[in-house]
Amino acid sequence: MAAVRNGLLFAALAATVPASAAEINVFAAGSVRGVVGGMIDDYARETGHKFNFTIGPTGMLRDTIASGKPTDLIITSAPLMRELEATGKITPGSRVDIGRVGLGFVVKAGAPVPDLTTADAVKQALLKATSIAYSDPKLGATSVTHLMKIAEQFGIKDEVIRKGVLSSGGHDAAEKVAKGEAQLAISPISDIHAKDARLAGPLLDAIQLWTVYAAAIPANSKEPDHARAFIATLTAPAMRERWLKAGWQPAKSD
Repeated sequence: MAAVRNGLLFAALAATVPASAAEINVFAAGSVRGVVGGMIDDYARETGHKFNFTIGPTGMLRDTIASGKPTDLIITSAPLMRELEATGKITPGSRVDIGRVGLGFVVKAGAPVPDLTTADAVKQALLKATSIAYSDPKLGATSVTHLMKIAEQFGIKDEVIRKGVLSSGGHDAAEKVAKGEAQLAISPISDIHAKDARLAGPLLDAIQLWTVYAAAIPANSKEPDHARAFIATLTAPAMRERWLKAGWQPAKSD
């Protein structure tokens, strides 16, 4: 029933978009992979549009956009979006905040779940883990930057680095836990899709990092009308439940 209901919602929303099929290039942060990827599939089926979906952590997206690679829609963290707006790369007035997501710890399905209820418990979980998967710091992902900040505050940064299993992003970090290549991972909650990976728990409020993500149309977009219509679909009230199920919360001020 849910699939039928979603199909009807997309059909209704797609009826309001420009009629001609188009090829739309989308650059997006890894944290939106699951929910936006699914929406793109549904939307493409209803409209006939072709989407080229490029995913990556913040640092990679910054470099890709700076290279001048053509794109019609950007979905990224609010801090990077502010950078792009300041340099004139974004169409004025096109930005829409789509939601926010926090970080969480990942364990393999069936494995013991560590105590994460206090700051000291989080510290002990990091110390007891034999290996910890996280995004390669060279990629500039916000999750690993925050993990290192927390580890430094705990006085265990060297230990966390020594146990590190580097990944290409939060999704890959969760995959490594699912495959038994790491005992623990830290990842945006919305990035935990691997079949045998489970959310052990979100970071405590006191050390949580909430990241707002926004969608906007680049100034050089070749398909601004189609991109604007897709943003409207992503943020339509009918899609709210889909975002919430994927681990997102309504956006707050960045």
